[in-house]
Amino acid sequence: MEAEPPLYPMAGAAASQEDEDRLGVPDGSEAPLDELVGAYPNYNEEEEERRYYRRKRLGVLKNVLAASAGGMLTYGVYLGLLQMQLILHYDETYREVKYGNMGLPDIDSKMLMGINVTPIAALLYTPVLIRFFGTKWMMFLAVGIYALFVSTNYWERYYTLVPSAVALGMSIVPLWASMGNYITRMAQKYHEYSHYKEQDGQEPKQRPPRGSHAPYLLVFQAIFYSFFHLSFACAQLPMIYFLNHYLYDLNHTLYNVQSCGTNSHGILSGFNKTVLRTLPRSGNLIVVESVLMAVAFLAMLLVLGLCGAAYRPTEEIDLRSVGWGNIFQLPFKHVRDYRLRHLVPFFIYSGFEVLFACTGIALGYGVCSVGLERLAYLLVAYGLGASAASFLGLLGLWLPRPVPLVAGAGVHLLLTFVLFFWAPMPRVLQHSWILYVAAALWGVGSALNKTGLSTLLGILYEDKERQDFIFTIYHWWQAVAIFTVYLGSSLPMKAKLAVLLVTLVASAVSYLRMEQKLRRGVAPRQPRIPRPQHKVRGYRYLEEDNSDESDAEGEHGDGAEEAAPPAGPRPGPEPAGLGRRPCPYEQALGGDGPEEQ
Repeated sequence: MEAEPPLYPMAGAAASQEDEDRLGVPDGSEAPLDELVGAYPNYNEEEEERRYYRRKRLGVLKNVLAASAGGMLTYGVYLGLLQMQLILHYDETYREVKYGNMGLPDIDSKMLMGINVTPIAALLYTPVLIRFFGTKWMMFLAVGIYALFVSTNYWERYYTLVPSAVALGMSIVPLWASMGNYITRMAQKYHEYSHYKEQDGQEPKQRPPRGSHAPYLLVFQAIFYSFFHLSFACAQLPMIYFLNHYLYDLNHTLYNVQSCGTNSHGILSGFNKTVLRTLPRSGNLIVVESVLMAVAFLAMLLVLGLCGAAYRPTEEIDLRSVGWGNIFQLPFKHVRDYRLRHLVPFFIYSGFEVLFACTGIALGYGVCSVGLERLAYLLVAYGLGASAASFLGLLGLWLPRPVPLVAGAGVHLLLTFVLFFWAPMPRVLQHSWILYVAAALWGVGSALNKTGLSTLLGILYEDKERQDFIFTIYHWWQAVAIFTVYLGSSLPMKAKLAVLLVTLVASAVSYLRMEQKLRRGVAPRQPRIPRPQHKVRGYRYLEEDNSDESDAEGEHGDGAEEAAPPAGPRPGPEPAGLGRRPCPYEQALGGDGPEEQ
Protein backbone atom coordinates (compact mmCIF):
# COMPACT_ATOMS: atom_id res chain seq x y z
CA MET A 1 0.00 0.00 0.00
CA GLU A 2 1.17 3.47 -0.76
CA ALA A 3 1.63 5.80 2.21
CA GLU A 4 -0.89 8.61 2.44
CA PRO A 5 0.57 12.08 2.03
CA PRO A 6 0.70 14.13 5.25
CA LEU A 7 -2.08 16.64 5.86
CA TYR A 8 0.38 19.43 6.61
CA PRO A 9 3.82 19.96 5.07
CA MET A 10 6.77 18.95 7.21
CA ALA A 11 8.79 21.78 8.72
CA GLY A 12 11.84 22.44 6.62
CA ALA A 13 10.56 20.40 3.69
CA ALA A 14 11.31 21.75 0.29
CA ALA A 15 8.41 23.55 -1.32
CA SER A 16 7.13 22.69 -4.72
CA GLN A 17 8.06 24.78 -7.67
CA GLU A 18 4.46 25.96 -8.03
CA ASP A 19 4.37 27.36 -4.47
CA GLU A 20 7.69 29.03 -5.03
CA ASP A 21 6.46 30.66 -8.21
CA ARG A 22 3.16 31.66 -6.58
CA LEU A 23 4.69 33.37 -3.54
CA GLY A 24 7.78 34.60 -5.21
CA VAL A 25 9.96 33.38 -2.34
CA PRO A 26 11.09 29.90 -1.36
CA ASP A 27 9.02 28.11 1.28
CA GLY A 28 10.21 26.30 4.39
CA SER A 29 13.38 27.09 6.28
CA GLU A 30 14.79 29.09 3.37
CA ALA A 31 11.89 31.66 3.48
CA PRO A 32 12.78 35.02 4.97
CA LEU A 33 11.12 35.66 8.32
CA ASP A 34 9.84 39.10 7.28
CA GLU A 35 7.94 37.56 4.37
CA LEU A 36 6.19 35.07 6.65
CA VAL A 37 5.19 37.24 9.61
CA GLY A 38 5.42 40.72 8.16
CA ALA A 39 2.62 43.02 7.06
CA TYR A 40 0.42 42.24 4.11
CA PRO A 41 2.31 43.50 1.04
CA ASN A 42 -0.73 45.34 -0.41
CA TYR A 43 -1.79 46.85 2.96
CA ASN A 44 -2.70 50.54 2.63
CA GLU A 45 -2.70 52.10 6.07
CA GLU A 46 -4.35 55.34 4.96
CA GLU A 47 -7.18 53.50 3.18
CA GLU A 48 -7.81 51.24 6.19
CA GLU A 49 -7.89 54.26 8.47
CA ARG A 50 -10.39 55.96 6.19
CA ARG A 51 -12.61 52.88 6.20
CA TYR A 52 -12.36 52.59 9.98
CA TYR A 53 -13.54 56.15 10.60
CA ARG A 54 -16.27 55.78 7.97
CA ARG A 55 -17.63 52.83 9.97
CA LYS A 56 -17.43 54.96 13.09
CA ARG A 57 -19.42 57.76 11.43
CA LEU A 58 -22.05 55.29 10.21
CA GLY A 59 -22.28 53.99 13.78
CA VAL A 60 -22.96 57.50 15.05
CA LEU A 61 -25.70 57.98 12.45
CA LYS A 62 -27.19 54.65 13.53
CA ASN A 63 -27.18 55.85 17.14
CA VAL A 64 -28.95 59.10 16.25
CA LEU A 65 -31.63 57.36 14.17
CA ALA A 66 -32.21 54.67 16.82
CA ALA A 67 -32.51 57.20 19.66
CA SER A 68 -34.84 59.38 17.56
CA ALA A 69 -37.05 56.44 16.57
CA GLY A 70 -37.10 55.16 20.16
CA GLY A 71 -38.16 58.56 21.49
CA MET A 72 -40.85 58.88 18.81
CA LEU A 73 -42.34 55.45 19.55
CA THR A 74 -42.19 55.97 23.31
CA TYR A 75 -43.89 59.36 23.32
CA GLY A 76 -46.38 58.34 20.64
CA VAL A 77 -47.51 55.30 22.64
CA TYR A 78 -47.76 57.39 25.81
CA LEU A 79 -49.82 60.16 24.19
CA GLY A 80 -52.06 57.77 22.27
CA LEU A 81 -52.84 55.62 25.30
CA LEU A 82 -53.42 58.60 27.60
CA GLN A 83 -55.73 60.28 25.08
CA MET A 84 -57.78 57.13 24.49
CA GLN A 85 -57.93 56.40 28.22
CA LEU A 86 -59.16 59.88 29.17
CA ILE A 87 -61.86 59.85 26.47
CA LEU A 88 -63.14 56.44 27.57
CA HIS A 89 -63.13 57.40 31.25
CA TYR A 90 -64.92 60.68 30.50
CA ASP A 91 -68.02 58.86 29.22
CA GLU A 92 -70.60 58.33 31.99
CA THR A 93 -72.05 55.17 30.49
CA TYR A 94 -68.63 53.56 30.10
CA ARG A 95 -67.75 54.28 33.73
CA GLU A 96 -71.02 52.94 35.14
CA VAL A 97 -71.18 49.79 32.99
CA LYS A 98 -67.50 48.82 33.11
CA TYR A 99 -66.38 50.00 36.56
CA GLY A 100 -69.48 50.81 38.63
CA ASN A 101 -68.68 52.92 41.71
CA MET A 102 -64.90 52.54 41.52
CA GLY A 103 -64.45 56.30 41.04
CA LEU A 104 -62.59 56.54 37.74
CA PRO A 105 -62.69 60.39 37.59
CA ASP A 106 -60.93 60.53 40.96
CA ILE A 107 -58.36 57.99 39.79
CA ASP A 108 -57.78 59.97 36.57
CA SER A 109 -57.30 63.23 38.47
CA LYS A 110 -54.73 61.59 40.79
CA MET A 111 -53.02 59.99 37.80
CA LEU A 112 -52.69 63.35 36.03
CA MET A 113 -51.46 64.88 39.27
CA GLY A 114 -48.76 62.20 39.50
CA ILE A 115 -47.65 62.83 35.92
CA ASN A 116 -47.57 66.63 36.24
CA VAL A 117 -46.52 67.21 39.86
CA THR A 118 -43.76 64.60 40.30
CA PRO A 119 -41.32 66.20 37.77
CA ILE A 120 -41.06 69.27 40.02
CA ALA A 121 -38.61 67.30 42.18
CA ALA A 122 -36.62 66.06 39.15
CA LEU A 123 -33.88 68.66 39.56
CA LEU A 124 -32.81 66.91 42.78
CA TYR A 125 -32.22 63.45 41.33
CA THR A 126 -31.88 63.65 37.53
CA PRO A 127 -28.11 64.46 37.34
CA VAL A 128 -27.37 61.81 39.97
CA LEU A 129 -29.33 59.18 38.03
CA ILE A 130 -27.71 60.09 34.70
CA ARG A 131 -24.22 59.94 36.19
CA PHE A 132 -24.97 56.72 38.09
CA PHE A 133 -26.55 54.73 35.25
CA GLY A 134 -24.90 56.46 32.30
CA THR A 135 -26.66 58.32 29.50
CA LYS A 136 -27.65 55.30 27.41
CA TRP A 137 -28.85 53.22 30.36
CA MET A 138 -30.82 56.14 31.75
CA MET A 139 -32.62 56.37 28.41
CA PHE A 140 -33.33 52.64 28.48
CA LEU A 141 -34.60 52.73 32.07
CA ALA A 142 -36.90 55.69 31.39
CA VAL A 143 -38.32 54.08 28.24
CA GLY A 144 -38.95 50.96 30.32
CA ILE A 145 -40.94 53.01 32.85
CA TYR A 146 -43.07 54.37 29.99
CA ALA A 147 -43.69 50.76 28.94
CA LEU A 148 -44.62 49.95 32.55
CA PHE A 149 -47.25 52.70 32.43
CA VAL A 150 -48.69 51.14 29.27
CA SER A 151 -48.82 47.69 30.85
CA THR A 152 -50.82 48.86 33.88
CA ASN A 153 -53.78 49.70 31.64
CA TYR A 154 -54.53 46.02 31.27
CA TRP A 155 -55.91 46.19 34.83
CA GLU A 156 -57.22 49.68 35.55
CA ARG A 157 -57.27 50.11 39.31
CA TYR A 158 -56.09 52.76 41.73
CA TYR A 159 -53.13 50.68 42.88
CA THR A 160 -51.93 50.14 39.29
CA LEU A 161 -52.64 53.45 37.52
CA VAL A 162 -51.55 55.95 40.18
CA PRO A 163 -48.18 54.37 41.17
CA SER A 164 -47.26 53.88 37.50
CA ALA A 165 -48.21 57.53 36.80
CA VAL A 166 -45.95 58.68 39.64
CA ALA A 167 -43.09 56.55 38.29
CA LEU A 168 -43.73 57.98 34.82
CA GLY A 169 -43.62 61.53 36.18
CA MET A 170 -40.28 60.77 37.84
CA SER A 171 -38.81 59.54 34.54
CA ILE A 172 -39.95 62.41 32.27
CA VAL A 173 -37.09 64.84 32.96
CA PRO A 174 -34.36 62.13 33.08
CA LEU A 175 -35.51 60.71 29.74
CA TRP A 176 -35.49 63.95 27.76
CA ALA A 177 -32.40 65.35 29.51
CA SER A 178 -30.45 62.20 28.64
CA MET A 179 -31.85 62.31 25.08
CA GLY A 180 -30.66 65.89 24.59
CA ASN A 181 -27.26 65.04 26.07
CA TYR A 182 -27.02 61.94 23.86
CA ILE A 183 -27.70 63.78 20.60
CA THR A 184 -25.15 66.47 21.51
CA ARG A 185 -22.50 63.86 22.28
CA MET A 186 -23.18 62.12 18.97
CA ALA A 187 -22.58 65.39 17.11
CA GLN A 188 -19.26 65.82 18.91
CA LYS A 189 -18.27 62.25 18.11
CA TYR A 190 -19.19 62.67 14.45
CA HIS A 191 -17.01 65.77 14.27
CA GLU A 192 -14.16 63.85 15.89
CA TYR A 193 -14.45 60.97 13.39
CA SER A 194 -14.80 63.33 10.41
CA HIS A 195 -11.68 65.37 11.25
CA TYR A 196 -9.40 62.60 12.45
CA LYS A 197 -6.61 63.76 10.13
CA GLU A 198 -6.57 67.19 11.75
CA GLN A 199 -6.30 65.60 15.18
CA ASP A 200 -3.25 63.55 14.20
CA GLY A 201 -1.11 66.68 14.22
CA GLN A 202 -2.51 67.98 17.51
CA GLU A 203 -1.41 67.18 21.01
CA PRO A 204 -3.39 64.33 22.59
CA LYS A 205 -5.06 66.57 25.19
CA GLN A 206 -5.78 69.49 22.89
CA ARG A 207 -9.51 70.06 22.36
CA PRO A 208 -11.02 70.89 18.97
CA PRO A 209 -11.94 74.54 18.34
CA ARG A 210 -15.06 75.69 20.17
CA GLY A 211 -18.20 75.45 18.08
CA SER A 212 -16.59 73.18 15.50
CA HIS A 213 -19.28 70.53 16.02
CA ALA A 214 -22.15 73.03 15.51
CA PRO A 215 -23.02 72.05 11.89
CA TYR A 216 -23.38 68.38 12.85
CA LEU A 217 -25.38 69.33 15.93
CA LEU A 218 -27.85 71.31 13.80
CA VAL A 219 -28.37 68.33 11.49
CA PHE A 220 -28.74 65.81 14.33
CA GLN A 221 -31.16 67.95 16.32
CA ALA A 222 -33.25 68.49 13.17
CA ILE A 223 -33.40 64.71 12.66
CA PHE A 224 -34.26 64.07 16.31
CA TYR A 225 -37.07 66.63 16.52
CA SER A 226 -38.44 65.59 13.15
CA PHE A 227 -38.92 62.11 14.60
CA PHE A 228 -40.14 63.48 17.94
CA HIS A 229 -42.90 65.61 16.45
CA LEU A 230 -44.04 62.66 14.35
CA SER A 231 -45.07 61.09 17.67
CA PHE A 232 -48.04 63.50 17.82
CA ALA A 233 -49.26 62.08 14.51
CA CYS A 234 -48.50 58.46 15.43
CA ALA A 235 -50.39 58.88 18.71
CA GLN A 236 -53.61 59.45 16.77
CA LEU A 237 -53.59 56.05 15.06
CA PRO A 238 -55.59 54.33 17.88
CA MET A 239 -58.08 57.20 17.69
CA ILE A 240 -58.45 57.10 13.90
CA TYR A 241 -58.59 53.34 13.39
CA PHE A 242 -60.38 52.32 16.58
CA LEU A 243 -62.05 54.89 18.83
CA ASN A 244 -63.60 57.14 16.16
CA HIS A 245 -65.98 54.33 15.20
CA TYR A 246 -67.60 54.51 18.64
CA LEU A 247 -68.00 58.31 18.99
CA TYR A 248 -71.15 60.40 18.65
CA ASP A 249 -71.13 63.16 16.05
CA LEU A 250 -70.77 66.83 16.91
CA ASN A 251 -74.51 67.50 17.05
CA HIS A 252 -74.73 65.29 20.13
CA THR A 253 -71.45 66.08 21.91
CA LEU A 254 -71.63 69.87 21.34
CA TYR A 255 -75.36 70.26 21.99
CA ASN A 256 -74.92 72.39 25.15
CA VAL A 257 -71.71 74.20 24.12
CA GLN A 258 -72.38 77.95 23.82
CA SER A 259 -68.96 79.56 23.23
CA CYS A 260 -65.61 78.50 21.80
CA GLY A 261 -62.19 79.96 21.22
CA THR A 262 -61.34 83.19 22.97
CA ASN A 263 -64.77 83.34 24.67
CA SER A 264 -64.47 79.90 26.29
CA HIS A 265 -63.75 79.16 29.96
CA GLY A 266 -61.82 76.18 31.23
CA ILE A 267 -61.69 73.07 29.05
CA LEU A 268 -64.82 72.28 27.00
CA SER A 269 -67.45 73.74 29.30
CA GLY A 270 -70.90 72.39 28.40
CA PHE A 271 -69.50 69.31 26.63
CA ASN A 272 -71.84 66.31 26.71
CA LYS A 273 -71.10 63.69 29.39
CA THR A 274 -71.76 60.83 26.96
CA VAL A 275 -69.47 60.72 23.94
CA LEU A 276 -69.58 56.99 23.05
CA ARG A 277 -72.39 55.79 20.79
CA THR A 278 -71.61 52.14 21.61
CA LEU A 279 -69.20 50.74 24.17
CA PRO A 280 -66.06 49.04 22.78
CA ARG A 281 -65.71 45.37 23.61
CA SER A 282 -63.12 44.39 26.20
CA GLY A 283 -61.43 42.07 23.71
CA ASN A 284 -60.92 44.91 21.25
CA LEU A 285 -59.48 47.14 23.97
CA ILE A 286 -57.05 44.39 24.95
CA VAL A 287 -55.92 44.05 21.32
CA VAL A 288 -55.28 47.80 21.03
CA GLU A 289 -53.39 47.92 24.33
CA SER A 290 -51.35 44.87 23.30
CA VAL A 291 -50.30 46.62 20.09
CA LEU A 292 -49.28 49.69 22.09
CA MET A 293 -47.38 47.48 24.52
CA ALA A 294 -45.55 45.80 21.64
CA VAL A 295 -44.55 49.19 20.22
CA ALA A 296 -43.29 50.31 23.66
CA PHE A 297 -41.27 47.10 23.90
CA LEU A 298 -39.86 47.75 20.41
CA ALA A 299 -38.75 51.21 21.58
CA MET A 300 -36.92 49.57 24.50
CA LEU A 301 -35.16 47.17 22.12
CA LEU A 302 -34.14 50.04 19.82
CA VAL A 303 -32.51 51.91 22.67
CA LEU A 304 -30.93 48.78 24.13
CA GLY A 305 -29.66 47.13 20.97
CA LEU A 306 -28.94 49.94 18.51
CA CYS A 307 -27.89 52.91 20.67
CA GLY A 308 -24.20 52.89 21.47
CA ALA A 309 -22.61 54.44 24.52
CA ALA A 310 -22.41 58.22 24.71
CA TYR A 311 -19.06 58.19 26.53
CA ARG A 312 -16.04 55.92 26.71
CA PRO A 313 -15.87 53.76 29.85
CA THR A 314 -13.05 55.87 31.26
CA GLU A 315 -15.06 59.04 30.65
CA GLU A 316 -18.06 57.53 32.46
CA ILE A 317 -15.82 56.78 35.43
CA ASP A 318 -14.47 60.33 35.41
CA LEU A 319 -17.96 61.84 35.30
CA ARG A 320 -18.96 59.87 38.39
CA SER A 321 -15.73 60.48 40.26
CA VAL A 322 -16.27 64.21 40.83
CA GLY A 323 -18.29 63.27 43.94
CA TRP A 324 -22.01 62.68 44.37
CA GLY A 325 -22.36 65.78 46.52
CA ASN A 326 -20.88 67.92 43.75
CA ILE A 327 -23.13 66.24 41.15
CA PHE A 328 -26.14 67.11 43.32
CA GLN A 329 -25.07 70.77 43.74
CA LEU A 330 -23.83 71.62 40.25
CA PRO A 331 -27.27 72.18 38.60
CA PHE A 332 -27.99 74.84 41.22
CA LYS A 333 -24.54 76.41 40.86
CA HIS A 334 -25.07 76.87 37.12
CA VAL A 335 -27.64 79.55 37.93
CA ARG A 336 -24.65 81.90 38.23
CA ASP A 337 -24.27 81.76 34.44
CA TYR A 338 -26.10 84.72 32.91
CA ARG A 339 -26.71 82.76 29.70
CA LEU A 340 -28.92 80.26 31.51
CA ARG A 341 -30.73 83.00 33.41
CA HIS A 342 -31.54 84.76 30.14
CA LEU A 343 -32.80 81.51 28.59
CA VAL A 344 -35.11 80.53 31.47
CA PRO A 345 -38.11 82.46 30.00
CA PHE A 346 -37.66 80.53 26.74
CA PHE A 347 -37.52 77.26 28.69
CA ILE A 348 -40.82 78.13 30.37
CA TYR A 349 -42.42 79.21 27.11
CA SER A 350 -41.30 75.94 25.50
CA GLY A 351 -43.46 74.06 28.02
CA PHE A 352 -46.37 76.47 27.65
CA GLU A 353 -46.64 76.25 23.88
CA VAL A 354 -46.72 72.44 23.66
CA LEU A 355 -49.55 72.21 26.20
CA PHE A 356 -51.39 75.05 24.47
CA ALA A 357 -51.23 73.17 21.17
CA CYS A 358 -52.73 70.04 22.77
CA THR A 359 -55.32 71.72 25.02
CA GLY A 360 -55.85 75.26 23.74
CA ILE A 361 -55.90 74.88 19.97
CA ALA A 362 -56.96 71.22 19.79
CA LEU A 363 -59.66 71.38 22.48
CA GLY A 364 -60.61 75.03 23.09
CA TYR A 365 -60.74 75.93 19.40
CA GLY A 366 -60.94 72.57 17.60
CA VAL A 367 -63.10 70.06 19.49
CA CYS A 368 -65.28 72.85 20.84
CA SER A 369 -66.33 73.86 17.32
CA VAL A 370 -65.92 70.84 15.00
CA GLY A 371 -66.42 67.91 17.37
CA LEU A 372 -64.38 65.21 19.10
CA GLU A 373 -64.21 63.04 15.98
CA ARG A 374 -61.84 65.60 14.35
CA LEU A 375 -59.45 65.89 17.30
CA ALA A 376 -57.11 63.29 15.84
CA TYR A 377 -56.81 65.07 12.49
CA LEU A 378 -56.01 68.39 14.14
CA LEU A 379 -53.16 66.82 16.12
CA VAL A 380 -51.96 65.04 12.97
CA ALA A 381 -51.77 68.42 11.22
CA TYR A 382 -49.80 69.82 14.17
CA GLY A 383 -47.41 66.85 14.26
CA LEU A 384 -46.75 66.73 10.52
CA GLY A 385 -46.25 70.50 10.33
CA ALA A 386 -43.79 70.41 13.22
CA SER A 387 -41.96 67.36 11.82
CA ALA A 388 -41.47 68.94 8.40
CA ALA A 389 -40.53 72.32 9.87
CA SER A 390 -37.85 70.77 12.10
CA PHE A 391 -35.54 70.81 9.09
CA LEU A 392 -35.95 74.60 8.91
CA GLY A 393 -33.51 74.60 11.82
CA LEU A 394 -30.85 73.83 9.21
CA LEU A 395 -31.13 77.49 8.16
CA GLY A 396 -28.75 78.09 11.05
CA LEU A 397 -25.99 76.71 8.80
CA TRP A 398 -26.20 79.87 6.67
CA LEU A 399 -28.09 82.47 8.73
CA PRO A 400 -27.08 84.12 12.02
CA ARG A 401 -27.72 81.99 15.10
CA PRO A 402 -30.70 83.96 16.52
CA VAL A 403 -32.73 83.81 13.27
CA PRO A 404 -34.45 80.37 13.61
CA LEU A 405 -35.33 80.83 17.28
CA VAL A 406 -36.66 84.37 16.81
CA ALA A 407 -38.53 83.30 13.65
CA GLY A 408 -40.35 80.59 15.61
CA ALA A 409 -41.26 83.13 18.27
CA GLY A 410 -42.54 85.47 15.56
CA VAL A 411 -44.80 82.77 14.07
CA HIS A 412 -46.29 82.07 17.50
CA LEU A 413 -46.67 85.78 18.24
CA LEU A 414 -48.70 86.30 15.05
CA LEU A 415 -50.90 83.27 15.73
CA THR A 416 -51.49 84.30 19.34
CA PHE A 417 -52.74 87.71 18.22
CA VAL A 418 -55.10 86.08 15.71
CA LEU A 419 -56.43 83.58 18.24
CA PHE A 420 -56.95 86.35 20.79
CA PHE A 421 -59.67 87.86 18.61
CA TRP A 422 -61.17 84.71 17.08
CA ALA A 423 -64.12 82.82 18.56
CA PRO A 424 -65.36 80.06 16.18
CA MET A 425 -69.00 79.08 16.36
CA PRO A 426 -69.91 75.63 17.74
CA ARG A 427 -71.11 72.99 15.27
CA VAL A 428 -70.01 75.02 12.24
CA LEU A 429 -67.64 73.22 9.82
CA GLN A 430 -67.06 75.98 7.28
CA HIS A 431 -64.04 77.32 9.16
CA SER A 432 -62.44 73.90 9.85
CA TRP A 433 -59.68 74.57 7.30
CA ILE A 434 -58.58 77.57 9.39
CA LEU A 435 -58.12 75.24 12.37
CA TYR A 436 -55.91 72.88 10.38
CA VAL A 437 -53.80 75.77 9.06
CA ALA A 438 -53.47 77.22 12.57
CA ALA A 439 -52.44 73.83 13.99
CA ALA A 440 -49.83 73.30 11.24
CA LEU A 441 -48.40 76.82 11.65
CA TRP A 442 -48.23 76.38 15.41
CA GLY A 443 -46.27 73.20 14.73
CA VAL A 444 -43.84 75.20 12.58
CA GLY A 445 -43.20 77.58 15.49
CA SER A 446 -42.85 74.68 17.93
CA ALA A 447 -40.28 72.96 15.71
CA LEU A 448 -38.17 76.11 15.38
CA ASN A 449 -38.42 76.65 19.13
CA LYS A 450 -37.38 73.12 20.15
CA THR A 451 -34.67 72.70 17.54
CA GLY A 452 -33.24 76.16 18.18
CA LEU A 453 -33.10 75.81 21.95
CA SER A 454 -31.48 72.37 21.99
CA THR A 455 -28.93 73.40 19.37
CA LEU A 456 -28.15 76.61 21.24
CA LEU A 457 -27.52 74.73 24.48
CA GLY A 458 -25.27 72.24 22.72
CA ILE A 459 -23.21 75.08 21.23
CA LEU A 460 -22.95 77.21 24.37
CA TYR A 461 -22.15 74.27 26.64
CA GLU A 462 -20.04 71.84 24.67
CA ASP A 463 -17.99 70.59 27.64
CA LYS A 464 -18.95 66.98 28.26
CA GLU A 465 -18.80 67.58 32.03
CA ARG A 466 -21.71 70.09 31.90
CA GLN A 467 -24.13 68.86 29.25
CA ASP A 468 -26.26 66.65 31.48
CA PHE A 469 -26.65 69.49 34.01
CA ILE A 470 -27.68 71.97 31.31
CA PHE A 471 -30.27 69.73 29.68
CA THR A 472 -31.61 68.79 33.11
CA ILE A 473 -32.20 72.48 33.87
CA TYR A 474 -33.86 73.01 30.48
CA HIS A 475 -36.32 70.14 30.79
CA TRP A 476 -36.96 70.85 34.46
CA TRP A 477 -38.17 74.36 33.61
CA GLN A 478 -40.33 72.81 30.90
CA ALA A 479 -41.84 70.51 33.55
CA VAL A 480 -42.49 73.50 35.82
CA ALA A 481 -44.31 75.24 32.96
CA ILE A 482 -46.42 72.14 32.27
CA PHE A 483 -47.30 71.93 35.96
CA THR A 484 -48.37 75.60 35.85
CA VAL A 485 -50.62 74.89 32.87
CA TYR A 486 -52.11 71.94 34.77
CA LEU A 487 -52.94 74.22 37.72
CA GLY A 488 -54.46 76.93 35.49
CA SER A 489 -56.54 74.67 33.26
CA SER A 490 -59.80 76.26 34.49
CA LEU A 491 -58.78 79.82 33.54
CA PRO A 492 -60.58 81.68 30.71
CA MET A 493 -59.01 81.36 27.29
CA LYS A 494 -58.18 85.07 27.17
CA ALA A 495 -56.17 84.75 30.39
CA LYS A 496 -54.25 81.80 28.95
CA LEU A 497 -53.51 83.70 25.75
CA ALA A 498 -52.37 86.75 27.73
CA VAL A 499 -49.96 84.66 29.84
CA LEU A 500 -48.67 83.00 26.68
CA LEU A 501 -48.17 86.35 24.96
CA VAL A 502 -46.32 87.94 27.90
CA THR A 503 -44.04 84.92 28.31
CA LEU A 504 -43.27 84.85 24.58
CA VAL A 505 -42.30 88.53 24.43
CA ALA A 506 -40.24 88.28 27.62
CA SER A 507 -38.39 85.19 26.36
CA ALA A 508 -37.54 86.78 22.99
CA VAL A 509 -36.30 90.00 24.60
CA SER A 510 -34.27 88.10 27.20
CA TYR A 511 -32.67 85.90 24.55
CA LEU A 512 -31.69 88.85 22.34
CA ARG A 513 -30.22 90.53 25.43
CA MET A 514 -28.08 87.43 26.01
CA GLU A 515 -26.83 87.45 22.43
CA GLN A 516 -25.92 91.12 22.81
CA LYS A 517 -23.86 90.35 25.91
CA LEU A 518 -22.06 87.55 24.08
CA ARG A 519 -21.20 89.89 21.20
CA ARG A 520 -19.78 92.39 23.70
CA GLY A 521 -17.56 89.65 25.10
CA VAL A 522 -19.06 89.46 28.59
CA ALA A 523 -17.56 86.34 30.14
CA PRO A 524 -20.08 83.97 31.75
CA ARG A 525 -19.50 82.80 35.30
CA GLN A 526 -19.49 79.03 35.21
CA PRO A 527 -19.04 76.84 38.27
CA ARG A 528 -15.80 74.89 38.40
CA ILE A 529 -16.11 71.18 37.76
CA PRO A 530 -14.02 69.33 40.38
CA ARG A 531 -11.28 67.01 39.21
CA PRO A 532 -12.09 63.29 39.32
CA GLN A 533 -11.06 61.71 42.60
CA HIS A 534 -10.49 58.00 41.99
CA LYS A 535 -10.47 55.68 44.96
CA VAL A 536 -9.32 52.68 42.91
CA ARG A 537 -5.56 52.18 42.78
CA GLY A 538 -3.83 50.34 40.02
CA TYR A 539 -3.21 50.37 36.31
CA ARG A 540 -6.37 51.41 34.45
CA TYR A 541 -5.37 53.52 31.47
CA LEU A 542 -2.82 53.57 28.75
CA GLU A 543 -0.60 56.61 29.00
CA GLU A 544 -1.88 58.18 25.79
CA ASP A 545 -5.54 57.63 26.78
CA ASN A 546 -5.43 58.79 30.40
CA SER A 547 -8.67 60.72 30.80
CA ASP A 548 -7.93 61.32 34.48
CA GLU A 549 -5.33 63.87 33.52
CA SER A 550 -6.54 67.45 33.98
CA ASP A 551 -5.88 70.29 31.56
CA ALA A 552 -3.17 71.70 33.80
CA GLU A 553 -1.38 68.36 33.93
CA GLY A 554 -1.74 68.00 30.19
CA GLU A 555 0.00 71.36 29.64
CA HIS A 556 2.95 70.55 31.92
CA GLY A 557 2.99 66.78 31.47
CA ASP A 558 5.91 66.71 28.99
CA GLY A 559 8.00 69.03 31.11
CA ALA A 560 7.41 66.95 34.17
CA GLU A 561 8.44 63.86 32.22
CA GLU A 562 11.73 65.46 31.21
CA ALA A 563 12.48 66.70 34.70
CA ALA A 564 12.01 63.28 36.29
CA PRO A 565 15.13 62.23 38.27
CA PRO A 566 17.10 59.24 37.03
CA ALA A 567 16.40 55.85 38.47
CA GLY A 568 18.61 54.64 41.31
CA PRO A 569 19.19 55.39 44.98
CA ARG A 570 18.50 58.99 45.97
CA PRO A 571 20.62 60.82 48.52
CA GLY A 572 19.08 61.47 51.91
CA PRO A 573 16.10 59.87 53.58
CA GLU A 574 13.30 58.68 51.30
CA PRO A 575 10.07 60.72 51.62
CA ALA A 576 7.27 58.93 53.39
CA GLY A 577 4.59 57.49 51.22
CA LEU A 578 6.67 57.12 48.03
CA GLY A 579 7.82 53.53 48.65
CA ARG A 580 5.38 50.79 47.87
CA ARG A 581 4.12 48.28 50.38
CA PRO A 582 6.05 44.95 50.24
CA CYS A 583 4.14 42.04 48.77
CA PRO A 584 3.31 39.00 50.96
CA TYR A 585 6.20 36.98 49.48
CA GLU A 586 8.68 39.70 50.44
CA GLN A 587 7.16 39.96 53.89
CA ALA A 588 7.61 36.19 54.37
CA LEU A 589 11.28 36.50 53.44
CA GLY A 590 11.65 39.28 55.98
CA GLY A 591 12.53 41.91 53.42
CA ASP A 592 11.22 45.46 53.17
CA GLY A 593 10.84 45.60 49.41
CA PRO A 594 12.80 45.37 46.22
CA GLU A 595 15.48 47.81 47.45
CA GLU A 596 16.72 45.37 50.08
CA GLN A 597 19.85 43.53 48.99
